[in-house]
Amino acid sequence: MSTTNLSAALRQRRYLLTSWPWRSAAFLSTTAVVAAPLSFGLTLLLLPLLVSGRRIAHGDLPTPAILFLVVVAAVLLAAGAPLVALPVAALERRRLRLVDRRPLRGATHPAGLAALFRAEATWRAVLYTTLLALLAPPVFFAAFLALLAEVLMIGSPFGVGTWQFGNYTVHGGSRGLPLCLLGIVLVPVLLYLAGALAAGQAMLARRLLGAGDPLRDQLSEVSQSRARLADAFDAERRRIERDLHDGAQHRLTSLTLHLGMARLDLPEDSPAAGPLGLAHTQAKELMVVLRDLVHGIRPQVLTDLGLPAALRELAGSSPVPVTVEAAIAARPPESIETTAYFVAAEALTNVARHAHATEARVRVRGDGTRVELEIEDNGRGGADPQTGSGLTGLADRVAAAGGRLLLASPAGGPTLLRVELPCPR
Repeated sequence: MSTTNLSAALRQRRYLLTSWPWRSAAFLSTTAVVAAPLSFGLTLLLLPLLVSGRRIAHGDLPTPAILFLVVVAAVLLAAGAPLVALPVAALERRRLRLVDRRPLRGATHPAGLAALFRAEATWRAVLYTTLLALLAPPVFFAAFLALLAEVLMIGSPFGVGTWQFGNYTVHGGSRGLPLCLLGIVLVPVLLYLAGALAAGQAMLARRLLGAGDPLRDQLSEVSQSRARLADAFDAERRRIERDLHDGAQHRLTSLTLHLGMARLDLPEDSPAAGPLGLAHTQAKELMVVLRDLVHGIRPQVLTDLGLPAALRELAGSSPVPVTVEAAIAARPPESIETTAYFVAAEALTNVARHAHATEARVRVRGDGTRVELEIEDNGRGGADPQTGSGLTGLADRVAAAGGRLLLASPAGGPTLLRVELPCPR
């Protein structure tokens, strides 16, 4: 067989001439065997709840014994469902090969009972097992009635059963031939219905009992990798800032001090006085450049006093008047603070360079679970990430932190940039 699954086989014209109808029949038959004890056990556990609901519907309160049984059943159901569902899931993955020969990788279950109960795969298996226990009895009862009717219709000319449709009664013989022919005509229909039922169950099993969507898993891995790269970048930037602050800046300060002392000891009419003075001046200018560079990597006020103080310092150095409103209940993680600060810094730089604004406002709120940052200006608007204004880089940085960036900038203004960052616990 070139076809690997029942769903694809059902779309082929030669479906009835292949082994797929028999494979689907075997799959459904074994499903009934698996579902019978599950349905019986679930019915026993739900029986006290049904009795309690019936008494309430008749205006009576459940007795203490019934309430006790309801509590016991609920505890058994909550605690025992995963322990029953996981072996059922393993069995269903093996049975699935009857109608779907594509490999189905099961989820890797974590070690430890607590981790097992928290795993998503465990509760997907519980959902599948519950659906199997609830839906199998009515579906298979209807299938049994349809199969019984089919057998009686085909066997009606041979005296199998008595049929009566209104005034028309069949006791076998020639009068049963029309029903026999109808039964023969309905055989392909029943085979297709059985195949469709088996294919539907197989699709549900593949969706709930597999290890997950490969594309979703890959996307999750890419997101985690991007977050790790962002964390590594921040750690490296902090290292560079520390090395510049503790190493190069101190050495440059010492060099400037020695140049100044040498300049004081050197007569003004000395030929070396001019070059030495120039070197001293350039060293002092380099100190300012290095201090600004270190501040740009990560401001010390952000480390010492937190995001609100750093935003106020940022607003004080902006050429555009900026008002800061901060309401943070708990200090967010360092990576979130850094992301929010540099988003605000880049946004205010864009305001100063491109917006032609006369004022701006920065609002930051945090409740311990997330940080919301808004930068608004009264400029000309029309900000577009495609114009190379740094908005695309900001969006990437925010996304790496697990947040999102929203921009509203109609032509004529105002422009509102909103950033939402989650705070992992």
